[in-house]
Amino acid sequence: MKEFLLIDRIVAALGEAAAGACVRIGPGDDAAVTATPPGMELVSSIDALVADVHFPAAAGPSLIGYRAIMVSASDLAAMGAAGGFILVALNLPEGDADWVAELARGMAEAADQLGLAVVGGNIAAGPLAMTVSVHGFAPTGQALTRAGARVGDDVFVTGHLGGAAAAVARGDLAGCQSSGDLDVLSHRYFRPRARLSEGVRLLGLASSAIDLSDGLLQDLSHIGERSGVGFDLEAPAIPVATGATLTQALSGGDDYELCFTMATAPPPLDVALHRVGRVVAKPGIRLDGKAADPSGYQHFAL
Repeated sequence: MKEFLLIDRIVAALGEAAAGACVRIGPGDDAAVTATPPGMELVSSIDALVADVHFPAAAGPSLIGYRAIMVSASDLAAMGAAGGFILVALNLPEGDADWVAELARGMAEAADQLGLAVVGGNIAAGPLAMTVSVHGFAPTGQALTRAGARVGDDVFVTGHLGGAAAAVARGDLAGCQSSGDLDVLSHRYFRPRARLSEGVRLLGLASSAIDLSDGLLQDLSHIGERSGVGFDLEAPAIPVATGATLTQALSGGDDYELCFTMATAPPPLDVALHRVGRVVAKPGIRLDGKAADPSGYQHFAL
């Protein structure tokens, strides 16, 4: 199917997910027009997702679409931003209208759950890949960052870790075609949940935050570098997902949970919350007193 007919199919599949409170002009024009609410700042992030690197190309398109939106929006959660919009650029090896419509339906489901609108994008012929640009709003001067963790703060993570990494290690993700095909582990890979509402509740309370995309140790080390601190973690406190190992929980990645530091007890959240350690002055990360290697997933690693 030709480009503009594919775009029509995508817009139809998105339905109400292409509209939102901040949207003045959505899909169908040369550019989208959005409005920033008074007293808010725009928070933006962009992710490139490549077939058979960030998702299995043979998997069901609705699963791919849902995952693409959630993993990209997780960066907004880490900053305490919400209520914005999304742009998507697609590279497609062929103009399969049914495949594209299912992809868009998966994206629409994720966007609707997060309260974000898919306001436009682009389609080009090429190897299967997509670029997702996410935008949310945070109160002026209050966005969470990686720089701010203080000695004596506790370290918390949401949810459970390692399930997606265990699913990747098992190696059968390409065969998943719909949500009905997913078991506990593959569900954690294809159906992560960006913690936008949780991030908003942490505004003004957490001293630093990051989303867990590349493994707890590696992502926590980024907070350490930006904040000039170190961490003492407790292995028994790490919330290892059912079916995963401690190593996968520490270094596996693809969890898209939040990790944050806070001096006081955190507020009630709509997800399990775990204290896993403490911020200390000594640089580096230690697990039960022993130095921990903060390695995790890296592109271009040798």
